[in-house]
Amino acid sequence: MIFVPLPFVVTLLLLILLVRMVRQTDGMAPERRPFLILTALYALQSILIGLRWGYDIIALMPAQAVLATLIAAFAWIGFSHLARETPASWLRLSPHLLPASLVLVLMIFWRDPVGIVVTITFTGYGFALFWLARHGPDGLASSRLDGALLSYRALLITGFALLASATADIVISFDFYRTGGAHAGAVVAVGNVISLLVLGTAAVVASSSQSLETSASPPSAPLLATLGPTEEDGAVARSLDNLMQSRQLYRDPELNLGRIARKMNLPARRVSVAVNRVHGMSVSQYVNDFRIRAACELLAGSDEPVTRLMFDCGFISKSNFNREFLRVTGTNPTEFRRRNPGKPTTFDPPVARKLFVSP
Repeated sequence: MIFVPLPFVVTLLLLILLVRMVRQTDGMAPERRPFLILTALYALQSILIGLRWGYDIIALMPAQAVLATLIAAFAWIGFSHLARETPASWLRLSPHLLPASLVLVLMIFWRDPVGIVVTITFTGYGFALFWLARHGPDGLASSRLDGALLSYRALLITGFALLASATADIVISFDFYRTGGAHAGAVVAVGNVISLLVLGTAAVVASSSQSLETSASPPSAPLLATLGPTEEDGAVARSLDNLMQSRQLYRDPELNLGRIARKMNLPARRVSVAVNRVHGMSVSQYVNDFRIRAACELLAGSDEPVTRLMFDCGFISKSNFNREFLRVTGTNPTEFRRRNPGKPTTFDPPVARKLFVSP
């Protein structure tokens, strides 16, 4: 029987995810490219792990160490791209290649510190990702609004995975000290296989241009949002309300915080904080409330299929539409239409409250 190491199966799954990313209409957009590279690195690392621990090819260990540091760097690059309103130039990202270059040099001339360098790299980028997450989902200004929450969760998962990998390296070093590495192989093989599959999925979620579901419960607001709205916050919120009503930006399925901020000639962070403080919700929920408001008007005033109305209001995923509809109205689209036959309804913004439907 031919022996196929489990990492090779993980590689196949990662390659399928990679093909899915490339085939998306904007798969090669600047903010997606780091995630494409990251997923390719995951797949390559999985192959090396399979060859190393499945067929005991020790000569591949230097390549594994270099790839590990590249993975940590590109994880940061990918999510930092999502946090920018405009992508950074690749020249500015070149310093993040220094850890991998250092590991490569050390593997040639002095291997003893390699493990320490890899552990420090994973720890540093892990904490850096958690620092990037401090602004909540709205901090990912280039992420599509209907996918911002899942992109944010992918960011947290990746940061946790990097810190867990650093911890695993320490455990392996301790195992070598105590038992001569009796359990190191199992820890590395199993840990890396699970991590690569989870991280690959997280990378696809973060970079996907397809509609992603948002949670029915609101994400915790950033600390600045708890300070209470200022006069400037109120002015920004009113300006955004007017923009949403007059231009109907919410109908754009590709809308993101960066695009809204550019139309208002304001920093994305300024818009996000104003919405958090005034309306007590994230920008993605704010926009989805406008979309659901429009959907309610169309459901009550027309006989168009629900799916068509969903697209007209800016949603792409039916599951996401149903989830947000339930969050805002407390019922589903079909039941809402049944309770409101032929009765056009209007709702005054701001839409920071639930829309209660009479039985």
